Amino acid sequence: MKRKILVAALCCAAIAQAFAGGGQSQSPAQAGTKQVRVGISKIMAHPALDACEQGIQDQLKARGFNAVFDLQSANGDMSTAAQIANKFKSDKVDVAVGIATPTAVALANAIKDVPVVFSAVTDPVSAGLVSSLAHGDGNVTGMSDAIPTADHIAMFKEIAGIKTLGYIYTGSEANSLAALELVEAACKQNGIALVPQAINTSADIRQAAQAIVNRVDGIYMTTDNTVFSAVAAIIQVFGDAKKSIFAGDVTGVKDGGCLIASGFNYYKAGIATGNIVADLLEGKKAADIPVKFLTEPSESDLMFDLDNAKKLGITIPQKYLSQANLIFENGKLTEK
Repeated sequence: MKRKILVAALCCAAIAQAFAGGGQSQSPAQAGTKQVRVGISKIMAHPALDACEQGIQDQLKARGFNAVFDLQSANGDMSTAAQIANKFKSDKVDVAVGIATPTAVALANAIKDVPVVFSAVTDPVSAGLVSSLAHGDGNVTGMSDAIPTADHIAMFKEIAGIKTLGYIYTGSEANSLAALELVEAACKQNGIALVPQAINTSADIRQAAQAIVNRVDGIYMTTDNTVFSAVAAIIQVFGDAKKSIFAGDVTGVKDGGCLIASGFNYYKAGIATGNIVADLLEGKKAADIPVKFLTEPSESDLMFDLDNAKKLGITIPQKYLSQANLIFENGKLTEK
């Protein structure tokens, strides 16, 4: 198996303070010849999405663009995401980028005359961003962070021997509902009983974890932005109960506490997104760009927490340890 196996609302005053900006020409740009304005809206701040945002900026600079970035966060609030989208529209950005499904959808709904690029969207078809992964739609294209859920759960079962699996998800987010279907199918395929628990906001997460921890052998976390924004609560609840955790993103759990963490390197996801933005700024049409995926082993991370494994009495098979590029042991993270 390749190492391909592998996230509360803001008050109105803060929203108003965050909004400012000016206009910019919408014609295609050659790298380095003119200033371009790129608006980036992410659903909230957390390590994975922050890394993606940074990768976009770095890659546009690497491609030679004189880019001015308007960086915005919706802080988990859908109405704020819509306001940011309208801000980018009125500011006439050259390209608008939405990191995560809610912000990407808000941009696509509001902006029709310049390219909209989505990033870190698990299922862009279900989200209504594109009709097919084979091409963009109209002015919209981007990259997906869909993870190999079936491989993750099969590995979790082999290593931790789980028979019942907890899963916390955001019931109102398209990405999360699409991921839930994949988890359900993977559990059925592996003979595992799934215990799902829906939440509305990050404030619900500790209570949700407490509601299921004594009913399951372990918990699996996909790239649900709301869940990962409060991942420390899950690690504490399941850690205290000596239950195993598999995180579908490494970025937010590098301080340990998860038996296994596997997922895309979100900085490299940002690099891939930055290349899409650069191609669009150079005149390529969004409809001609297929949805991008990270497929190379070097674009993903696999981490084992050997301190956690020892606490749980679990031995990680060598075939998996040899694939890992990150090992947490003796309270320290080592990169191989």
